Amino acid sequence: MENPFPPFDPDGDDPKETPTEETAVRLRDIPLRAIFPNLLTLLAICSGLTSIRFAIEGRVELAVAAIIFAGILDGVDGRVARFLKSTSRFGAEMDSLADFVNFGVAPAMLLYFTLLSEARSIGWIAALIYASCACLRLARFNVMLDNPDAPEWLTRFFTGVPAPAGAVVALLPVYLMLMGVEKTEGYAWLATGFTLVAGFFMVSNIPTFSGKNVTTKIRRDLVLPVMILAVLMAALLFSYPWTMLTAIALGYLASIPFSMRNWSRYKAKHS
Repeated sequence: MENPFPPFDPDGDDPKETPTEETAVRLRDIPLRAIFPNLLTLLAICSGLTSIRFAIEGRVELAVAAIIFAGILDGVDGRVARFLKSTSRFGAEMDSLADFVNFGVAPAMLLYFTLLSEARSIGWIAALIYASCACLRLARFNVMLDNPDAPEWLTRFFTGVPAPAGAVVALLPVYLMLMGVEKTEGYAWLATGFTLVAGFFMVSNIPTFSGKNVTTKIRRDLVLPVMILAVLMAALLFSYPWTMLTAIALGYLASIPFSMRNWSRYKAKHS
């Protein structure tokens, strides 16, 4: 009986192509290191979908935590793939789909079931627009990756707010509610407007800082302070999660004017 599952081809090569020595090696059994980053991406998708379940059940804290966990996995899978030298077209496409689920659909559903439903149909429209903006932002990002003529300095910036950061910012009304802000109809309407703003930020042309060019090496004398700071941030996040997430979201919004200023300086310098 013929195997019902097609062979896993992470780079999308044509299986009908004439076999060569290179393709023969490539079509052997896939090493586990090539699959592991994709497993992390699938776990992130499961976490994002579970967030929707928690939102429906009214377990808002767990719903937010599931999205944050999906964000952590999203930040790890690509780096693991590069470390294991197992990057592939398959992984890149799946990562983009995962971002839409985790940072587009899941936050929109969480916001709707938690706050936006109080604004009735307008709240649902805001959730739809936010998820659509996340989809458009990811599609534009994928297209811009294929531009070989882009200057090197542009890699320091994203065009618009990236989807993970957009989700962290969009959920700001939820953090405030969990901190004790009363859930009133007026607050629901404010959350609806803020959701639309967060969505428009993602599809805008506003330049934002990219963390992809952050150096992977640090000075020896800074190793211990960096480790202590990381432990402090983790301790604060676990002890005061909603306060820390609020500070992170507000801090990111405050960084946008600085990224716009730096972008203008780079553009003037290289024009």
